[in-house]
Order: sequence, then C-alpha cells, then structure tokens
Amino acid sequence: MAVDLLLGLQWGDEGKGKIVDVLTKNYDIIARFQGGPNAGHTLEFDGIKHVLHTIPSGIFHEDAVNLVGNGVVIDPVIFKKELDNLSQFNLDLEKKLLISRKAHLILPTHRLLDAASETSKGKAKIGSTLKGIGPTYMDKTGRNGIRVGDLELSDWKEKYRTLANKHEAMIDFYNVDIQYNLAELEAEFFEAVEVLKSLTFIDSEEYLHQAQRENKTVLAEGAQGSLLDIDFGTYPFVTSSNTTAAGACTGLGIAPNKIKEVFGIFKAYTTRVGSGPFPTELFDEDGERMAKIGNEFGATTGRARRCGWLDLVALKYAVHVNGVTQLMMMKGDVLSGFKKLKVCTAYKYKGKTIDHLPYNIEAENVTPVYTEMNGWKEDLTKMNDAGQLPKELNDYIEFLEKELEVPIKLVSVGPDRTQTIER
Repeated sequence: MAVDLLLGLQWGDEGKGKIVDVLTKNYDIIARFQGGPNAGHTLEFDGIKHVLHTIPSGIFHEDAVNLVGNGVVIDPVIFKKELDNLSQFNLDLEKKLLISRKAHLILPTHRLLDAASETSKGKAKIGSTLKGIGPTYMDKTGRNGIRVGDLELSDWKEKYRTLANKHEAMIDFYNVDIQYNLAELEAEFFEAVEVLKSLTFIDSEEYLHQAQRENKTVLAEGAQGSLLDIDFGTYPFVTSSNTTAAGACTGLGIAPNKIKEVFGIFKAYTTRVGSGPFPTELFDEDGERMAKIGNEFGATTGRARRCGWLDLVALKYAVHVNGVTQLMMMKGDVLSGFKKLKVCTAYKYKGKTIDHLPYNIEAENVTPVYTEMNGWKEDLTKMNDAGQLPKELNDYIEFLEKELEVPIKLVSVGPDRTQTIER
C-alpha cells in the first residue's frame, strides 16, 4: 500500500494539524517524519482548541495509530507536558502512540546551547524558537546524539553526562550571559524520560514496512513548511531538518516509490514568524487586518506572525520541489471583506522579470510583481458546500489552479474541523 504525504508549502503555520485531523479517518497510521517541538499543530473541535508539538495530529481518532518517526527530535519535558494535557481524554496512549528508537533526544543543554548561540549573534539572529532543535540535529549529524533506543541501554546516563559536559564547555565558549541551574533542569528531564520510557518504542522502519505489506494506509505528517527546509528554504533563516517530501523518506524509512498522494497545504495569503526575507510582506492596514482576523500568533512561540499577499512564485517553487498532487487552501475566510486582493505572480530581480525563486530573495534584490483581483464580502465561516462559495472566491481559486497546475481539492473556512469544504 502506498503512503500519502501531507506538508506545508510556505513558512509553516499553514494549518497542517487541522487537515491531518480531518483526513485521519481515511488512514490507519499517522506518522510524523521530521522537526521537533518547534512545531505547533492546532486542532479545534467540540469547542476546544488543542495544540500538539511532537505528537501526531491523529491522536484524537480512536482507530488511528500515531507514530513519531526517526527524523523527529524529541524533548522529553515538552513531550510529558503534551501527555499530561491528553490525560483527560482517556486515550490508550500505550497502544495509540509509538516512538521510533532512532529518534534523537533534545537534552536540557541543547536548549541552553540554542539560547547561547542565538544571543551571541546579536542583530544577525535567525529567529530560533530556542527549543534546542538546531543543536540536537547538529549532534545527530556530528554522530554524538542520544537516541530513544539508548534509553533501553544500561549506560545511557553515562553517555548523557559526557554529552552534557561537552555542551557546557561549548556554552562557556560563546561567552554570553546565560543564567541557568542545570541540576534543576536535569531533575525535570530525568523525570520526563521515565514517562517517555512508559510508552512503546519500536523499530519504526520495520513497523511501516510490515504495515505496507498488510495494506494499511499511512499518512506522513510534516512540520514547519517547505520554505524553511534546510536545503531548499530561505537559508540561513530556516529550520534544521528537511521539511520537503524527501524528508518523509529519510524521516520514516519509506522508499520514494511508495509515496502516492502529496497533499500541499497553503494559506490564502502568506505569513512568516521570526527573521528572514519575505517579498510580499505588508506593513499597512491590510497586513494588520490579516493578522488580527487570522489570529496570526505562533502556536508554539506566541510570536506575532508577519503577514502579506499570496506569493505564487514561492508557492510554485514549493509545489515543484515536493511533487504536490493535491492542494488545500487554508484561511480563505480571513480574506473576506477585502475589496481588492493581490497575488504575486513574478519578481523584479536585479532588473529582470522572473517567475522562479532565485538564490536570494532579500528586499534589495527582489520586488514583487502583482496581479490584482476582486475580493469578496461574504462570511465564509457558516458555509459547508462548494456551491455556496462566492464567485470572486471561485475566481481566485481557479486563477491559482491555473498558475500552479495542481487542483485545489479542499478549502478551509474556519478553524474547526467541520469548517472544511471539499471541491
């Protein structure tokens, strides 16, 4: 059985959690393939908002198994808090939640290293979430990391001590004022590790191989967005993992020829958290209105998101890099009431008009070229059928489909799982 893949096509925060939640009824297994607790996947149903950071977004569905894959980095402390938040829902987590032995652990000193590194950069900081993600992936590629499977070995605490001591020496090297009490942080960490050890650890690549042989359906869930990919994003203002489709293969041990549908999620406009170039960013009333109506604050950091018009140059790039087969447009309801909408269809780049994403999209090199369209005034949040959508919104969608050459199969008109229209 083939594996379907769902990922974000912008700078994260596209609404992936909601769509995974909506689609889970069609799948036996939901598998997170990269990233860590810098992700904030928000689900809303029955009047309750849930934010998941590491646990896959299918956890509230009775029949779905949720797998944290080898490409994910896990902070046991944050993971424990997520589990505590889920305790009121009587979920059988031992059965429903599986952890890859090859997933790497975020240590308290990884978070301290992250803070020291970011502080040392001053104005050149990249906008890290300070969750220790980058230093953990650095230890992974440096072959120093501690993995979930190490927790089953008798000498794991010695391995931990060696790495933590190395980290403290590195923190001193940065020569910045980072105040911390490591003994206190470690007490919380070791307590959380014991909770993590109560869950089921598996050899996830073998588990998924057997699941495919048994014709079970698998949805691979990505975190962050394609423009934050370590290779293909707006480097260095990116995350530390491969957020694109290729990351699902390495992050789960799935062969490329086993991937079937690639669901690409995007907002009807564009947002970005933290530092980095953003060609269509708005600094006027339109941008403020998007932020206010769209409640554009990071689910993990609480930071205000920068807002701007939809950037089709960047979106087309993400569609091509990922091999997207179906598109899903989020937050169409936020654009209700705008008399005119703009869509960036090309860039003025160093004196030339181009329609592809160049190496550098900093403001001094890139000016967006816009196509203007009529907006719609109708409130979409009560609509539940494609036939109810206003003509101007359908025109907007059809324009995007023509430019991107991929069908938009689903339109979200509100945060609740029921506010989802299939086309």
